[in-house]
Amino acid sequence: MNEKEKNNLPEEEVEVYLLSDEEGNEHEFILLGTCEKNGTEYYAFAPAEDYESEDAECGYVILKSVVENGETSLVSVEDDDEFDDIADYFDDILFDEIDYDAEEKNDK
Repeated sequence: MNEKEKNNLPEEEVEVYLLSDEEGNEHEFILLGTCEKNGTEYYAFAPAEDYESEDAECGYVILKSVVENGETSLVSVEDDDEFDDIADYFDDILFDEIDYDAEEKNDK
């Protein structure tokens, strides 16, 4: 798999994006990181209000870049296997988590 890593931005270089949900409501998100796998660009975003609050547990959203009719959009990852693969990647990069399942497979 081809992987390109562009995350781990210095804390002072926070990128804020205004994204619209399915109902047209706009929300501010912080870009946590990006990666490219199999020719598709993926983005990890945290809601700005969660990211800035010390009390809130910071979850994140994964979106992928698609081009339709010459326009690039960010959309949800619908395929469960694709989502799990990308989520594992971002978890490892963003939170330094160890994938114990992968280690068990490698030990066998």
